[in-house]
Amino acid sequence: MANKPTFNEFFETPLIVDRIDDNEALNSDLRARIVARRSERPGLARSNQQGWHSDTDMIQWAEDSSRVLIERIMGLAGRYTVDLGARGTPRYRWVPELWANVSGFGASNQYHTHPGAYWSAVYYVDDGYLGSPDPALGGEIVFEDPRVPTLLMEAPDLRIRTGKGYIEPTYQLRPESGNLLMFPSWLRHAVNPYLGQGERISIAVNLTAIWDPAN
Repeated sequence: MANKPTFNEFFETPLIVDRIDDNEALNSDLRARIVARRSERPGLARSNQQGWHSDTDMIQWAEDSSRVLIERIMGLAGRYTVDLGARGTPRYRWVPELWANVSGFGASNQYHTHPGAYWSAVYYVDDGYLGSPDPALGGEIVFEDPRVPTLLMEAPDLRIRTGKGYIEPTYQLRPESGNLLMFPSWLRHAVNPYLGQGERISIAVNLTAIWDPAN
């Protein structure tokens, strides 16, 4: 009798989905600070197509509210990161960088990564959907499997079959106010055009691992 083949899956790609409950006061304060900053400063041009991208000094001008968010993200990073050479005391510390994005009708983000950082995250202050579940409003965040596009270039209609279906080259999530996503900074991601009548307000965060000589 022939041996039965086994299907093995390696090299997981983590996507951490968290939620800040009772976020109304936090989001209200963040929204006010972001709107005020936008009225004072022109936006930057990065991966954003249309929309407003703040400077990366948000931890300074958003004060306590941004620190609440940073502490939450650093806590997740500490929980989901292992230092193989540590002996009881972590040898690295996290250095955060964060900025705000405000997206109106038609705004999107091109595919990009965050070189130099270890973890990246996005927090949704306001998803912009105004309570509507309509999928036609777009604005989903899209993650791209870095391995699959090469296969698609060769045979675009083929997929690798798994025990749960087949492997798609992208995975997307619809934003929700109060939700926090964290993922490896090397993972390419984009945002589909937002077609709602509100304004999407989000905060992007990079965490860089810095060697701490004290430890």
